[in-house]
Amino acid sequence: MLGWATMAIAENTDYQVVPLPQSVELQKGESFVFQDDVRIVSQEGLRREAAFLKEYLFEMTGEALTIVSKQRKGECYVSLAVSPKISEPEGYVLTVDKGHITIEGGSAAGVFYGIQTLRKSLNGKKRLTPVIIKDAPRFSWRGMHLDCSRHFFPVSFVKKYIDLLALHQMNVFHWHITDDQGWRIEIKKWQKLITVGSHRTGTIIGTNSDIDDETPYGGYYTQEEAREIVAYAQERHITVVPEIDMPGHMLAALASYPELGCTGGPYQVGHYWGVYKDVLCVGNEKVYQFVEDVLTEIMEIFPSEVIHIGGDETPTEKWEHCAKCQSLALGDNTLQGYFTQRVFNFLTAHHRRALGWDELLENKAPQDAMIMSWRGTEPGAKAAEMGHDVVMAPTTHCYFDYQQVKDVLFEPSRCGGFIPIEKVYSLDPAPDSLSAAAKRHVLGVQANLWAEYLTNERIVEYQALPRMSALAEVQWTQPSRKNYDDFVIRLTRMTELYDKYHYHYCKHLWPERQMPSRWQF
Repeated sequence: MLGWATMAIAENTDYQVVPLPQSVELQKGESFVFQDDVRIVSQEGLRREAAFLKEYLFEMTGEALTIVSKQRKGECYVSLAVSPKISEPEGYVLTVDKGHITIEGGSAAGVFYGIQTLRKSLNGKKRLTPVIIKDAPRFSWRGMHLDCSRHFFPVSFVKKYIDLLALHQMNVFHWHITDDQGWRIEIKKWQKLITVGSHRTGTIIGTNSDIDDETPYGGYYTQEEAREIVAYAQERHITVVPEIDMPGHMLAALASYPELGCTGGPYQVGHYWGVYKDVLCVGNEKVYQFVEDVLTEIMEIFPSEVIHIGGDETPTEKWEHCAKCQSLALGDNTLQGYFTQRVFNFLTAHHRRALGWDELLENKAPQDAMIMSWRGTEPGAKAAEMGHDVVMAPTTHCYFDYQQVKDVLFEPSRCGGFIPIEKVYSLDPAPDSLSAAAKRHVLGVQANLWAEYLTNERIVEYQALPRMSALAEVQWTQPSRKNYDDFVIRLTRMTELYDKYHYHYCKHLWPERQMPSRWQF
């Protein structure tokens, strides 16, 4: 026999959302019903959040509600407020009774996340069971990465991707905008980065085969477009962290300015995937002027405290045969360590923080440098124990360009690797094996989408979804509340929103939704 709470869930909404809140307490009483006489009551500083709520409620219920600054006696309303009683800045309390819904947050961001939970709870219904939800995220860094260098995606899609982050209550968009295969951001002092570096004359077909399509390919973001994306993300409480990968992965820059390399070229923007031996000449002072000019303009565009400087996959072969590089007085440092320290000092002088891939640990990373652990979680654990702030993004769990099903015959991407959704869900970025002090240095976790084989927008969405939901729960929900079987039930409801917003996602968990095998035609 169904209890009152179960019956209420069956009739109304069930609050079984992704990510799962920390506390959901159903209350007795009559349900709240959305009708056109419901008002949205908002504090002055929450007008943007109120506008989002109005938009979402119209999408979910069909009701176009009015936003007001004061409530009137006897009216039903949804109230938004920042409350000093909520200690966590991104935390919120969502309360529903017969006549009112209140969302109180520790900040505007907390209110926004409460709105997201309300939005996902409705999912096409108009009745809300009385409830008190108390919630706050586990980690402060909840990110997704997108590589727009290997393949370029327009501003409209970058915004759509940011909307996905907002839906999953993520707060960092790691934007990879330069690499060997294309420089994608306008730098006014170094215009050839756009006129030369943003275009390649062809792209290898398949996985580094001997066949090149010899088809020109390119694209870049103007500084105004980048600022537009930053503002769009800020409205959704998402920080855009730009990545300018250096001193390796710089072939597009070398093709634009050959004098920045050890040999002087000639170079061309990369056609194939992988690691190139040509890197910035760390013994050339002009390189540091270039780097500082680029970072100065990047800091003018991106207000993020954190700037990602890459630092991964940097072959030393060219340095070993370069008189300028070999003439440097390094002491006990490495050439890459010397380069990183100079870049770090420049960013620190401008009140920014440098974040780099875990190879920085092998090159005497400055103590205040942040580490993004991609070669498994072990480098991140080591960095955290050493006192570095760490973001976990391991290939073992968080490379969403990897395949998500074993049988890849009908999969759109040709990328290798295999990370099923249950593997993503199993990740604990700060396990009990870490010391208490090290745990405090694990800021959070993100997934990466490298775009070598992501040739269009639909494939990006497909590779991200539904694994992004599993990641959201890793980022937000306390481990004691996680349960994979329960998650799959909630994820099934979440896919109704994916369908509503026309996102493409992998349907291997729902075989009945998949296209019949081509062999049946």
